[in-house]
Amino acid sequence: MRTTWKPHEKHGQLTQQGDLPDSVYAFPKQRKEPLTDASHVRNAVARFDQVTDVPDSDRKLAFANIKKAARHYGVDVPETSSSDLGVRPQRGRRAAAKRGAATRKRRYGRRGTAKAQRAKPIRRAKTSRGTRRKSRRS
Repeated sequence: MRTTWKPHEKHGQLTQQGDLPDSVYAFPKQRKEPLTDASHVRNAVARFDQVTDVPDSDRKLAFANIKKAARHYGVDVPETSSSDLGVRPQRGRRAAAKRGAATRKRRYGRRGTAKAQRAKPIRRAKTSRGTRRKSRRS
């Protein structure tokens, strides 16, 4: 399979993820799993099976891109094919997330979590264009 990954040599602080070209990503069509350095390559290998809604052809391309980036950055990837990198994506992941959100809502109400319950409420003011945060006056 022909790879699309190319090293990204731009240094400095990126303002947004959108500043990266498509050729930096393991999944270039979906712009998932950037491969900009060795730690990102190791992360992409670890999270390969967590990427959802991607066809098998894109998975094979992503694996080829990860292998090329790993070779460039000196990361050891012992797997020989995309099927070796974990199981298929978890099918019921979205449903499980929805159940978890319902449980948090039932337990903690609108505030979400116990930590959020202890937090100070955000003061808001109504405007003609919606709501905004109120400024704090000392």
